[in-house]
Amino acid sequence: MPRFFNTAGPNRLEKNYTLPALRRLPNIRALVGGEQWFVLHAPRQSGKTTAMLALAKELTASGQYTALWATCEAGEPYRHDPAAAERIVCEDIFRNAALYLPEELRPPPRDREAAQGTILTGFLQAWCAKSPRPVVLLLDEIDALQDEALIGVLRQLRSMYPARPTGGPASLALIGLRDVRDYKVAGGGSPHLGTASPFNISVESLTLGCFDRADIAELYGQHTAETGQQVSADALEAIFEYTQGQPWLVNALGYKLQMTMKVDGPIERSHVDRAKELLVLSRATHLDSLADKLNEPRVRAVVEPMLTGGELPIDLPQRDIEYCIDLGLIVADRQGTHIANPIYREVLPRELTVPCQTRIRLDDRRWALDDGRLDWRGLLDAFVDFWRQHGDWMVRGQSWPEFAHQIVLMAFLQRVVNGGGVIDREYGLGRKRLDLLVRWAVETDKYGATVREDRHALEVKVWRDGQKDPLTEGLRQLDGYLGRLGLETGTLMVFDARSTAPTGEAWETRGEFSEAQTPAGRGVVVVRV
Repeated sequence: MPRFFNTAGPNRLEKNYTLPALRRLPNIRALVGGEQWFVLHAPRQSGKTTAMLALAKELTASGQYTALWATCEAGEPYRHDPAAAERIVCEDIFRNAALYLPEELRPPPRDREAAQGTILTGFLQAWCAKSPRPVVLLLDEIDALQDEALIGVLRQLRSMYPARPTGGPASLALIGLRDVRDYKVAGGGSPHLGTASPFNISVESLTLGCFDRADIAELYGQHTAETGQQVSADALEAIFEYTQGQPWLVNALGYKLQMTMKVDGPIERSHVDRAKELLVLSRATHLDSLADKLNEPRVRAVVEPMLTGGELPIDLPQRDIEYCIDLGLIVADRQGTHIANPIYREVLPRELTVPCQTRIRLDDRRWALDDGRLDWRGLLDAFVDFWRQHGDWMVRGQSWPEFAHQIVLMAFLQRVVNGGGVIDREYGLGRKRLDLLVRWAVETDKYGATVREDRHALEVKVWRDGQKDPLTEGLRQLDGYLGRLGLETGTLMVFDARSTAPTGEAWETRGEFSEAQTPAGRGVVVVRV
């Protein structure tokens, strides 16, 4: 049986297509050789554990070090019981040593009479004194520990730093989602450490970058070498475009293509498009946990302006932006600050529409015309009807008030196209609008991949107090969007959110259709609701 693309836990070379684990950490061996302590932080499912297991195996096999990977994850429930957390960390180190190290390199059992605040220190010092080689400890999920438990573990580790390598690990890595500066602690009014203290002896804060195009080609090339299945250049480019090289997403698309869709011929871009949609619909644990972060106020403060096309607040703390970057949710590069990749850009707003979708009831009408195309005008009429009946209370019930109008519209569209099409979304800081492209599948192949589609572009503007009518700006912006898509017609929807707009019983008067032209002469249906 050929290897497969892995989406759960660390890679196993004999089972999973795998790139050299340490390639993305070129300086890490030098840090170990210099007996340095360091931090490695990166988003979930980016390859941290795979890389650290490979590093520990390589260092131990060299005959120079006693290197071990262990995790603090089981200590998470004991945030206010430091002694319990210390014991759990020691037990995980002891258990993993039995799995990965020869007997002569394993630590002695911990002292069960040791007092709180000395349990971890005593255990590690005894191991370092016994080991015939310098100890390298790679401590994963350090940010699972919080409050008193975290402070206790960090302070004990720091106390051993001057005595290394015989009185403490020669080299030690703290591995987690976030940098040490963002670990949560109790008391003092601030929920974050703010600096590296009480672990201020780390010399580097490393992170794992994403795959580049060459990495993706190499990974999928392993699949081709083992199965003979070709992956077209367009398909590889689509994988990069959708994922921006995020390792879990790259593997998840491969898994969908290989194990779910079971594509038996050459893999083409249309197959990747279908795999992407299946991945989004699956609400996989990785994507679900990422979307769950939207419930955190500090994440919402960063993401909401992106969804609405506004600007980041001037008083937004920089650490909140850094927190979202550390989570892998956003990136800051030469193009500005934006959602990390198109799949996340799809998942986040779709996640916000899920509660709203459950409250939308649609009749059983057939949305496809006789020739298979989408009844777009019928859909717009149906939305206006729906908005007149339900829009007022649905907008008032949204927990994201600045994005409420868009949420209701996208929830309605999603209910219509589910199973028959997809919605592409374009949004970001400073755009001042939301662009939607509804792609309706007219013809599909046996894998559900679209062979022929009907496309409809929709630009959404919200007219608020103190702003001028967004029609002129909307037509200009929609012109550029249609030009990029190669379409000659589009729709501009304007939500009137001004205090002077009809409310109460008068809400049912909303819904006005008109026709306009963009500066380049493209035809536009304007819908005011």
